Amino acid sequence: MTRTFTRLLLFAMLSGCAAMQMRPRSSATVPNPLVVSASSQEVAWERAIDVLHGFHFEIERENRQARTIETKYRTGSGLLEPWHKESVGLANRLESTLQSIRRKVVVTVSPVKSGGHAIQVVALKELEDIDALTANSPGGATFQETSPLDRDLTPVLGQSRPSGWIPQGRDLDLERAILLELQSQ
Repeated sequence: MTRTFTRLLLFAMLSGCAAMQMRPRSSATVPNPLVVSASSQEVAWERAIDVLHGFHFEIERENRQARTIETKYRTGSGLLEPWHKESVGLANRLESTLQSIRRKVVVTVSPVKSGGHAIQVVALKELEDIDALTANSPGGATFQETSPLDRDLTPVLGQSRPSGWIPQGRDLDLERAILLELQSQ
């Protein structure tokens, strides 16, 4: 039984690895900001939003006066989620499998004097910082026969305060993948 389960798990992981991008599509450098030919700022704006949606990012804020699009944080997808594209490359997938990673993208769309629009992509990456071990065992909610009844009506389970996040800098692989997708449209 366990041998069959192990084989199925191995098959699922290998088929997932084949379906996902093992490394960025091209080793060619892409300028950031990328100048795209668009008839208006609205066309460039919608193109950027479409690409962000293609990477499964939700838009948190759009500010057309500041010319910025900001996404919500998205938890990094691991090895067993090949259909999500925000973890670019095998190293980022493995890191997101073993750690709690989240990413956010900020896109700036500005007109260029020579025509077209410059689209700048900044992808920020953060690592979860848990200050202590979490005590969420299922046995803590049951009565134990060996100890007297405790009348504490406000038990604290889990962390005493919310998790913090440690900035990891920019995710250049994700930036390049988004810019390549913008360039190909």
